[in-house]
Amino acid sequence: MKHYSICFISFFFLFIYMLVNFFFFLFFLMNDFILFLEWEIISINSCSIVFSILLDWMSFLFMMFVSLISSVVIFYSKSYMSSEKNLSRFIILVLLFVFSMMMLIISPNIISILLGWDGLGLVSYCLVIFYQNIKSYNAGMLTVLSNRIGDVCILMAIVWMMNYGSWNYLFYLNFFKLEGSEMNYIMFMIVMAAMTKSAQIPFSSWLPAAMAAPTPVSALVHSSTLVTAGVYLLIRFNFLLEGTNFFKILLLMSGLTMFMAGIVANYEFDLKKIIALSTLSQLGLMMSILSMGLPMLAFFHLLTHAMFKALLFMCAGVIIHMMLDTQDIRFMGGVSKFIPLTSLCLNISNLSLCGIPFLSGFYSKDMILELVCLSNLNLFIFFLYYISTGLTMFYTIRLLFYLMINDFNLICLFNLYDEDYVMLKGMFLLLFMSLISGSMLSWLIFFNPQMIFLPINLKLMVIYVTIIGGMLGYLISMMSLYSINKFILFYNLSFFFSSMMFMPNLSTFGLNYIFLNFSQKLVKNMDMGWSELYSGQGLFKIVLNYSIFYQFLQMNNFKIYLFSFVIWMMFLFFILILN
Repeated sequence: MKHYSICFISFFFLFIYMLVNFFFFLFFLMNDFILFLEWEIISINSCSIVFSILLDWMSFLFMMFVSLISSVVIFYSKSYMSSEKNLSRFIILVLLFVFSMMMLIISPNIISILLGWDGLGLVSYCLVIFYQNIKSYNAGMLTVLSNRIGDVCILMAIVWMMNYGSWNYLFYLNFFKLEGSEMNYIMFMIVMAAMTKSAQIPFSSWLPAAMAAPTPVSALVHSSTLVTAGVYLLIRFNFLLEGTNFFKILLLMSGLTMFMAGIVANYEFDLKKIIALSTLSQLGLMMSILSMGLPMLAFFHLLTHAMFKALLFMCAGVIIHMMLDTQDIRFMGGVSKFIPLTSLCLNISNLSLCGIPFLSGFYSKDMILELVCLSNLNLFIFFLYYISTGLTMFYTIRLLFYLMINDFNLICLFNLYDEDYVMLKGMFLLLFMSLISGSMLSWLIFFNPQMIFLPINLKLMVIYVTIIGGMLGYLISMMSLYSINKFILFYNLSFFFSSMMFMPNLSTFGLNYIFLNFSQKLVKNMDMGWSELYSGQGLFKIVLNYSIFYQFLQMNNFKIYLFSFVIWMMFLFFILILN
């Protein structure tokens, strides 16, 4: 009997599940069909705790993308993690992660959403600390503590929703119009939870730190699952944002996140962190278009982005693997001569990220930017969008120069090869999807053909900023570090940007460190102070003192013992006389 590995079995079932989801998606979409299932677990005070499942075309489509990427990632891990002793544990953690994401996708009820939400946070912590070293532990703590803020917000939203009698967001679709001001609390909690999970400012620092995880995890977590959970939650709760001031704050924060990530990526030399910052930039784009009241467009970009970003991480993983686990792009160069097939995948996914016409990223990005031109926004937001698009091209060209065109800078005698066909098969499947997913989804999701009518300069604005960003990336790549510091950038400013606008320091020393230190002192005082005095140690001392006292009475002073007996008899006698 042939022995199948856990990787192959997991890949097979996830791939079959992806095909099933695809056919269900087509069926539900064409028939405009929604299936809603509820299972009441317990009823408290006329408020029922129910486990709900909502199956519509959106949940099936998202599950299809998640299962496709996770199946390819598990197939890829068979080769990438082959030297790992704990491969089975790794695959089980990835499957738990996918299961938590599925739970989140199909849940319309915020209590069952919490199950998937907390599952994502817990399993992502286990995956980030998979390589057990100090860097991974620190990154894991930063990730899990940042995400706990969102978990607490979801719990507070659950408590507040008890006032209205349902935890199901479908219940609030019409109810919100009646009770606008009261619902602001729920909406604030949901927006905060989504901002922490999607790493918007000021919670951005955990996303680059989570790159301490193995590369297959990064390909799964930072393309279609963990970071997009917040976006998906807001797509489902989008009606809460309508007609409030919260969407303006979210628009500003997400626009600044997009801009900040684009600038910081130009100062970074770690290959995985550059790709993580590009994910952060795209998340800012999704959240900002969501806050403008266009949830379908945000969902469209979420799906196209998932494909090329997973491919980009997998290509980076191959390069890091072959470079003796070196992640610094300054040691790389001339990679296209040695590993042409991986370089092909890397270049196409990078160009798709930039929005080059007729690749998948173009369809969503171009539509987003044209609708920004049509919308009633001020110049600040308009420039944030377009400068961030130019910065995407900027850091992409810089990355391509460092990887493909510059000279090879690692040790002289080094054997690079492109013959790991297990990794290449998975990458070519995602490459095919990166090419066709944009055009395919634009036909499937948007039912009515629409034309966006703009002046010629606004129509070509995307191409203008892309060309300018590409030229600037080329010029910066050609300059030496000395001339950059001397002529273009001040040292302090470059330090400010390269340290991610001091956000990691604020998140660690500013927030987590203070609270952890405070809680440690509090626990110490409680444990060694009041709780010790009135529970274990104190009770023991009281009982000990009383037992010593009684032993002294009984053993040493028989007279006192007899006298107490006489007093007791007299007391009884008086009671009998009185009665």
